Amino acid sequence: MARIAVVEDEASLRADVVEYLTACGHAVVGCEDGAALDRSLAERPADLIILDINLPGEDGFSIAKRLRDTSDVGIIMLTARGVNVDRVVGLEIGADVYLVKPVELRELEAQVRSLSRRLTGVSGVAAAETPATNDSHTHWIYDQLAWALVSPQGEATKLTANERVFVSLLVEHPGEPVSRSAIFKALGKREWDAGDRSVDSMVRRLRAKGAEALGRELPIEAVHGTGYAFTAPVLVKQGG
Repeated sequence: MARIAVVEDEASLRADVVEYLTACGHAVVGCEDGAALDRSLAERPADLIILDINLPGEDGFSIAKRLRDTSDVGIIMLTARGVNVDRVVGLEIGADVYLVKPVELRELEAQVRSLSRRLTGVSGVAAAETPATNDSHTHWIYDQLAWALVSPQGEATKLTANERVFVSLLVEHPGEPVSRSAIFKALGKREWDAGDRSVDSMVRRLRAKGAEALGRELPIEAVHGTGYAFTAPVLVKQGG
């Protein structure tokens, strides 16, 4: 069961989503805007936030960024907008899933279950699940299924969708720099823009999150004039 907050200003849709997810066994509360969400979270933390973009007052993008800056709560953006730039912005600021209305409630609940498994799976990524070799004590583990980067001591840092793409790219060639243009392309951007600092902002958030979870910096370094590199030995644990 997941604790879910549904932030949607359309009362009938909000009621439908709350009713359906509650019937599926989740603990769900409905909020009409960002202020109502803040009041709800102050009383009861949530595992997942289902968040509309077009809200009265503070919009969904701003709420998502604020949430991501302070927590690893799961974020599903649910919106009538279908323009690709909205999807890119949503994922850039740390949303885990982006769905366009109208969405089938069964599909939404499936995404809730999938994201819940990823979120709870991070705490279960321990030494028992890492390869039983001496390398597991000296190497980092990139767990594709759990969306996590695990230290040699077995401590995990959960990754958002964009962080997962970024880390996947770096661990393909550990110790080697990956160009900014390659990173931009992998993240769905058309081309590298020297004035676009979104990747740098993402890396800062990832480093801060890793430092908080692990008590030390992640082995991700900026390479002057090139891009970024993963500077420690790493093993990739594939799903399945």
